[in-house]
Amino acid sequence: MKKFFLAGVLLVSGFLTASAQSKIGYINTEDLINSMPEADKANAELQDYQNALNQQGNEYLSELKEKDSALAVDSPHLSQAIIELKKNDLMKLYQQVQGWNQQSQQLLGQKQQTLLAPIRDKALESIKVVAKENGYGYILDASALIVSPPGDDILPLVKKKLGIKDAPATGPKVQKGN
Repeated sequence: MKKFFLAGVLLVSGFLTASAQSKIGYINTEDLINSMPEADKANAELQDYQNALNQQGNEYLSELKEKDSALAVDSPHLSQAIIELKKNDLMKLYQQVQGWNQQSQQLLGQKQQTLLAPIRDKALESIKVVAKENGYGYILDASALIVSPPGDDILPLVKKKLGIKDAPATGPKVQKGN
C-alpha cells in the first residue's frame, strides 16, 4: 500500500513539476490579424467586392421595380393572358432577386475566406515561432479566456516578430472646466 501511495505522490509531483516548467501564454489573434498591413489591403478588397455585389443586386431590384411599374401602367390596355405572362415574368425576376441576396452572401463569405486565410496562416505561424523562441508550451486565444495574467500576453512579441509597430497611444481626452 505504501508503494502505491509513494508512486502516486511521485507521479503527482512529477506532473506538477512538468506543468510548472511549461510556460502558458495567450494572444488575441483577431487583434493581431487586424494590426497586420495585409489585413487592411484584404479588407479594402473585400469592401470593393461587396460594393460590386450590392451594385449587381441593386440593378436586379431596379429592373424588377421598372417592370412592375410598367405592368401597372400598361395593364388596362393588355389582355388577361398577357398580364398573366408578365406577372409570371415578374415572379421569376423577384425570385432571382431573392436568390441573388443569398448567393451574394455566399460569394462574399468565399471571398473573405480566400483573402483572409493566408493572413491567418501567417499570423498563426508567427505565433508558433514566437512561442518556441520564448519557451512557451501553450498559447491560448485571449478571446476564450475569462481570467489571465497580464504578463503572458505575447501579442507584443508576435507584432515585433512581424515588424508591426503600434500606433502611438492617445491619452484620454481631458475636458477643461468653464
